[in-house]
Amino acid sequence: MADKVICVTSGKGGVGKSTITGNLATALAAKGYKVVAIDADIGLRNLDLILGLENRIVYDIVHVAEGVCPVEKALVKDKRTKNLHLLPAAQTKDKNAISPEDLVNIVESLREKFDFIFIDSPAGIEEGFKTAVTPADTILVVANPEMASIRDADRVTGLCETMGKPEPKLIVNRLDPKKVAKGDMLDAEDVVQILGLELIGIVPEDKNMVSYINRGEPAVLFEESIAGKALRNVAERLLGKEVPFLNLEYNEGFFEKLKKLFGGD
Repeated sequence: MADKVICVTSGKGGVGKSTITGNLATALAAKGYKVVAIDADIGLRNLDLILGLENRIVYDIVHVAEGVCPVEKALVKDKRTKNLHLLPAAQTKDKNAISPEDLVNIVESLREKFDFIFIDSPAGIEEGFKTAVTPADTILVVANPEMASIRDADRVTGLCETMGKPEPKLIVNRLDPKKVAKGDMLDAEDVVQILGLELIGIVPEDKNMVSYINRGEPAVLFEESIAGKALRNVAERLLGKEVPFLNLEYNEGFFEKLKKLFGGD
């Protein structure tokens, strides 16, 4: 597979980038692919929590870059999906602790051993972002349907072009069909039109997502999770399959129609 190193980035923090990284890595590992997820958010790691592996970390990516241990020794094996491994970020260092060259060397040492390598980029457009993007074959930009997030995603897209990287693909995260129907939130089509990127995923708001994250259980492992289903579809598209987008059109319920009829909102 040519495009096996996938960087998930966003520009703006708090848009669900690490959650999407963990879920896509888990979805592909559950299908039998060998996957490693690299947390490049040095000093602010979260991918270990999302995967429920925080208590198994001994070494991290900075130890590997500094030659303290080989990369194989720092990998943490997932407890549910045997094909998934995590290379955790350091918690006590800053984003300058590894250079782009360090990450390229680490990725190259893993390239032949794994089918997919995911890199969870730090938020922002500083050196940490550039380090995370440098080894990537494919870049996924995550944006929420709000102008601040879209503006930062556009900034990131421009920087990727400056770096000579492939044009990112877009994941619109936390879309709330009810708010879209009321005109309180941009639709995914609006976001695509503004950014002009290829859309690879629309992940709807899921009331259970916080619970999944707190339990360290990726949503893709739960059939009843609508966000999990959307993310499994993204994973299928990364494999080159044509998968239709979920129908997220909001339909008013009986009581909401009554409420409107009698003067409610």
